[in-house]
Amino acid sequence: MTANSASTNPHRAVRWWLISVAALIALMVLVGGATRLTESGLSIVEWKPVTGSVPPLSEAQWTDAFEAYKRIPQYRELNAGMSLSEFKQIFWWEWSHRLLGRFIGVAFLLPFLFFLWRGGLSGELKRRLWLLFALGGLQGAVGWWMVASGLSERVEVSQYRLATHLVLALLIFAGIVWTVRRLADRPQLAVPARLRLTSAVLVILTFIQIYFGALVAGLRAGRAYNTWPQIDGAFIPSAERLWFETPWWRNMFDNVLTVQFEHRMTAYLLLALAALHAFDAVRSRAGSAASGALWLLAAVSLQALLGILTLLNQVPIDLALSHQAVAIVVLTLAMMQAERLASRRSAEPQPRAAPLGQPG
Repeated sequence: MTANSASTNPHRAVRWWLISVAALIALMVLVGGATRLTESGLSIVEWKPVTGSVPPLSEAQWTDAFEAYKRIPQYRELNAGMSLSEFKQIFWWEWSHRLLGRFIGVAFLLPFLFFLWRGGLSGELKRRLWLLFALGGLQGAVGWWMVASGLSERVEVSQYRLATHLVLALLIFAGIVWTVRRLADRPQLAVPARLRLTSAVLVILTFIQIYFGALVAGLRAGRAYNTWPQIDGAFIPSAERLWFETPWWRNMFDNVLTVQFEHRMTAYLLLALAALHAFDAVRSRAGSAASGALWLLAAVSLQALLGILTLLNQVPIDLALSHQAVAIVVLTLAMMQAERLASRRSAEPQPRAAPLGQPG
């Protein structure tokens, strides 16, 4: 990069770096989804952030790892009699998931330190990137906190912790998408305030829907009530079936019927709001915001269709992962639309990026 190109576009390399990290996080979420669907998440019963990156290399090490797995409830109650070969299949899913997490940490930190050394980052951008890095470190701890919930008394991880783990990963992903968008110098769009409001609500509703989806996965709720549009014999199940646990709020997280019902209802609400937002944006002749709203509506519609097909077919892994992948697309488009419509301050003076190899 020449000094002239660095001065006219100082954040081009930063944008590509962040886009690469976001792509790795999306891949990480999908590998995590496959790990959950294959019941592989408890196959490694220790948290070794450094030495755990090396898998078993000898038959004795494989035997030790398998014996450790045999001591947890999941093996005794679900997988008793599993062969070593079958154990290796679930082990590789979880090991790959953890290794990818470590790789993402390195892929974020090393370029970040390089950009700090060069001195081409503004103060606001540095603060935002340090926050994202801290959230990434927290995500590793949350991942082990999730796994630990299934090692002593349960045969699977806690759905609460699984949902927290997924939402935090996608919060980091969304933060990167927002940051990449903010690096571009775009004019403020002249649009009605209600479009900004609905775009922000769409982001919030998307996160809520993702959280409910994680609860569905954690409870295996997608394998029950496999009819649509009715659920448990009606479009709206009876209150006695939805709210029988006490206190009442536990039904929203522990009752399989209620969790699947709220996931469905939030999907309908998200689709309706996306359609309303798109109609409003087109009617308001909002320019790029109108096309952004239409793309978002298309993604939400596809996601709803995939959700129905996944449910009716009792959660085959290909449909389930497609459903999860499109959820990431929906979140990406929702974040882009919210950023596109958000208020923009006057551009902060950017420090001149130093030529490669010279510290700033």
